[in-house]
Amino acid sequence: MDILVDLNFNFKTEGFLKVARAIEPFDIFWVEIDTRDARALRYIRRGTTIPVASGECLFGRRDYKPYLEHHSADVLIIDTPWNGVAESLKIAAMADAYEVNVAPHNFYGHLATMMNAHFCAVVPNLRIMEIDLDTVPWYDDLVTVKPEIKDGFLFLPTRPGWGTAVNEAGVRAHPPRRRS
Repeated sequence: MDILVDLNFNFKTEGFLKVARAIEPFDIFWVEIDTRDARALRYIRRGTTIPVASGECLFGRRDYKPYLEHHSADVLIIDTPWNGVAESLKIAAMADAYEVNVAPHNFYGHLATMMNAHFCAVVPNLRIMEIDLDTVPWYDDLVTVKPEIKDGFLFLPTRPGWGTAVNEAGVRAHPPRRRS
């Protein structure tokens, strides 16, 4: 099993580098760092032996361009539902031109998983696809067909569209709770 560490926006450059160096002995798959400064991320990447992943908060090719030009990350994380699959494919093609792998950001739910599965099936520079398994018991009720995962591999659906649809009855059965 691989360990991936996600530090989000919880530090500044100095803190990110300090944490990355501290976890180097543990054979980490990657450290995920969110920063809006491509040069700072390049500095961190050069200062650690752990592969650096970043980009889930970026939107559109223009946001990703400086990270590629500065060689800031080993893996660019693309938020496919927010960018759209067509734009995400263009971002992945840009990354491929820089010899950088991509990984889709995927914590939203089964519909996003199916969208990301189609994205993953066509990009030549895919590194890995995340799936958030920390869910509620009725999670599968929100779609008509849940993703098929066997031996750690997600199978691409062959049904029309994304291979599933929103189960409106399931969504209505679990309305959002309002905080008072």
